[in-house]
Amino acid sequence: MLLLPEKAVWIETEKILLMADVHMGKVEHFRKSGIAIPHHAANKTQERLESLIKKLEPSHVIFLGDLFHSIKNNSFDQFKTMIARYFNTEFHLVIGNHDIMPTMAYQELNLKIYEEMVIGKLWLTHEPQDEIKDGLYNLAGHIHPGIKLTGKARQTITLPCFYFGPNRGLLPAFGYFTGKSLIKIEKNSDTFAIAEDKIFYINNL
Repeated sequence: MLLLPEKAVWIETEKILLMADVHMGKVEHFRKSGIAIPHHAANKTQERLESLIKKLEPSHVIFLGDLFHSIKNNSFDQFKTMIARYFNTEFHLVIGNHDIMPTMAYQELNLKIYEEMVIGKLWLTHEPQDEIKDGLYNLAGHIHPGIKLTGKARQTITLPCFYFGPNRGLLPAFGYFTGKSLIKIEKNSDTFAIAEDKIFYINNL
């Protein structure tokens, strides 16, 4: 798996693009509620998604839940128009807790819907699983993992990250307007922080 600074995973041998927690339409949802968010922020997530599809030309795009933040808004039609341009790519959705639209809405997008997926030895779910299936590694989203780094002058910054524990891994939230949740680092784990267009390994020692 190749970790991408765009907060996604590329499995080149299978031409699979993986991401979690896109939360399409979240900016519009907040703006409708009267929360002041710059209008241009609404398009950031879809622009980044389409840029990756153009660059990588995946055979499959798999969303690990929370593709949309809530009910239909302008982002739904924009997303529908966008993915229709990529007829050589199949789009899959592992249902997340925010994916609350009727099944017909997802069918309208020609999305293939799953509760979970297994690809090789990867067990793909939206929420990380406590009980692990034999021989499989659980890869999930939902948490929006972040890690806090402290500098010598006591300055701190919290960055999104990829996190891989002994039995399960977490993908960062792909969406532009999403928060971060600090994660507890387990022994024998690997953490990769994302700073703009760079990914770097965090030494847990």
